[in-house]
Amino acid sequence: MCALRAVPVTAAGAALMGLAALAACAAPLPARPVRQHPPAAPAAPAAPTATASAEGTPAPGSTSTLPLTSPTPGGAPAASGRRHSTAPFSLLGAVWDDARSPLNAVLRVRTRDRAKRIWTPWQTLRPEDHGKSGPGTGKKQVRGYTSPLWVGPSDGVQVSVGEPPGGGTLPSGLHLALIDPGNPAQQPAIAGGPPSWLLLLPTAAASPSGRPYTVPRPEIVTRAGWKADESLRRKAPIYAPSVKMVFVHHTDNPNGYDCSQVPEMIRAMYQYHVTELAWDDIGYNFLVDRCGTIYEGRAGGVDRPVVGGHTMGFNIGSMGIAAIGDFRAGHKVPKAMTDSIARLAAWKLSLVGVSPTGKAAMVSQDSATRYPRGTRVVLNAVSGHRDAVQTECPGDALYAALPGIRAAAARLIRAGAHPH
Repeated sequence: MCALRAVPVTAAGAALMGLAALAACAAPLPARPVRQHPPAAPAAPAAPTATASAEGTPAPGSTSTLPLTSPTPGGAPAASGRRHSTAPFSLLGAVWDDARSPLNAVLRVRTRDRAKRIWTPWQTLRPEDHGKSGPGTGKKQVRGYTSPLWVGPSDGVQVSVGEPPGGGTLPSGLHLALIDPGNPAQQPAIAGGPPSWLLLLPTAAASPSGRPYTVPRPEIVTRAGWKADESLRRKAPIYAPSVKMVFVHHTDNPNGYDCSQVPEMIRAMYQYHVTELAWDDIGYNFLVDRCGTIYEGRAGGVDRPVVGGHTMGFNIGSMGIAAIGDFRAGHKVPKAMTDSIARLAAWKLSLVGVSPTGKAAMVSQDSATRYPRGTRVVLNAVSGHRDAVQTECPGDALYAALPGIRAAAARLIRAGAHPH
């Protein structure tokens, strides 16, 4: 057993990224100090370092790391097989220095439940495909990473690192990031309003300026509702001229979560995106859970064309909606979820008169996609992540549901234009 040292990660010294850089999901931040991982040699048994205070007491989120490669040349596995006691965490993911370097190994993890003190079954961490080399790619890419895995409150981890085939090496800087979403202070109660932890923008027929919506704005849980730590964000929001299309994603989390856990899950994803991947904010503009609840993602105003970090090369002029769950082939997509995605897409696209069943012309801003930089691409107004980037996202099951989502969104717009 070896204890992990909690490594708080801040945005101090991070270089600011401009609009062109935001066309990618993230950009390297050279000015960001390089984190030195602890040595790979086994440490003496020690109690976990606490990163959260007593139950009910406000505590910030935190990140601790476990190196998965040795500091010696060749990148040999360093932490494979041993059980590690850790600081509290609820989400984990593997991260490495350069997305162009393939993982070339199977990473499997299991975790220890903090309350029950039992070890979970093994689960596989799946690499995201943002960094697959596209046409003409030659520059250093963003950090490589796996989809973050929500495991619930835990305080121990065991990792199995497969040997790279054919004598290959593991990517430089490969480590496990263990994210504790923290226990923020309760929001103040709103007289006559919703519960203090769930601050909602209620359904609205008109914009803040009083201009009527063609389609009513759906009910949305605000960032204050899921208790976003606004001090994590690296810079002010950036805006596109308009939102011309929607990209649908899935978060690749297990589907058995309780919907009451979702604010914690989103805080953990937000922390993973910012502190580990060096993004400005959470990547998605909105997230939808299996109960159909819609959450505000990237800051800047739900009515406004905020540039997100969800679809590399195509973030400017698009909106990213993440379905919270794993929707590969064989996984059922809840109707409450698809209904809410359709409502959200109908409202947002109706603001600029775009039909959800129509097309959108976009220009690739990054050659590490399916299209070389500068290529004009015509996509469905409601597309899947895979339509622009080399990825399986949003999973075969959710991708197959997109025609129904487009049709449902179009019906909502028609009903708004011709009320009975």
